[in-house]
Amino acid sequence: MNLVVLQNWLDNASFAVLFCTMLVYWVGAAFPSLSVTAALGTAGMAIANLCIATLLGARWIEAGYFPLSNLYESLFFLTWGITAVHLIAENNSRSRLVGVVTSPVAMGIVAFATLTLPSTMQVSEPLVPALKSNWLMMHVSVMMLSYSALMVGALLAIAFLIVTRGQNIQLQGSSVGTGGYRNNGYKLLKAGELVTPSPAAETNGFSRGGSNNNGNGTAVLDLINVTETPTLVATETLSPQRLNLAETLDNISYRIIGLGFPLLTIGIIAGGVWANEAWGSYWSWDPKETWALITWLVFAAYLHSRITRGWQGRKPAILAATGFVVVWICYLGVNLLGKGLHSYGWFF
Repeated sequence: MNLVVLQNWLDNASFAVLFCTMLVYWVGAAFPSLSVTAALGTAGMAIANLCIATLLGARWIEAGYFPLSNLYESLFFLTWGITAVHLIAENNSRSRLVGVVTSPVAMGIVAFATLTLPSTMQVSEPLVPALKSNWLMMHVSVMMLSYSALMVGALLAIAFLIVTRGQNIQLQGSSVGTGGYRNNGYKLLKAGELVTPSPAAETNGFSRGGSNNNGNGTAVLDLINVTETPTLVATETLSPQRLNLAETLDNISYRIIGLGFPLLTIGIIAGGVWANEAWGSYWSWDPKETWALITWLVFAAYLHSRITRGWQGRKPAILAATGFVVVWICYLGVNLLGKGLHSYGWFF
């Protein structure tokens, strides 16, 4: 089969598989009793990942260089990264809600690349002189992988905000903000139930109490001092299952962003070295470079709030959700709205 024909078949197949996978995840979310949808959704994302990897490999063989030279190729590489990170996140969280938020984004990116971009932008072309460097694979691939991880992490943070229905859930966990309820065994108390100390738990004088509705729409998992008289707590506003899901999403989001941030850092450093070789300057405040720095600062602030401040719950989730928009501006918005040294994908 001709490589061009194979690529055309694979990009359409990727869109079809991701579209069906999105429907499977949404049906599974609407009807939780259909447990088979979880396996079907995971299989669909894996098949889409394999199709996109084959597509990129075919373009690499056809063009003779790593397929990251134009917007079409980078969009498919971004989707491949999103599906790969999705599989990692879903395997760790065991939650089908991961696919509910990631599959439509992956499908939308493929649809944009396949159905919206003009055919002239989908064809492999000779590299411009500035891209004829071994740094192309190092810098661009690492940056795209960081975008994929940061997007998935931010999407999980958005899912956390949806699951908690806008309430300020305070998940008071370890000093690095990863939570500890699954390991330490917490329970939610109903109205009128007393908090009693558990001698077998390693609490350092504190015991995790129940959900406290303080009258302003805030559901709090409190730390109760076990040396004091047992405390009467109010009825929880969210079910234990929903709170457990919220904690899982918060934790996985933090871990995925923790994976994407070092990749972003390495990619920016590699880009600076490449820029010095190509243009004689490590940093020129090009629009792409400026927004890459803004993206780095946003997620640095997120990790700082989690690690140093110990924040969990709504505040860091809002920061991560903001980062989702910033990543898209850095990746695509700069290329669409203005020209610069990184405007190879610009098509206005």
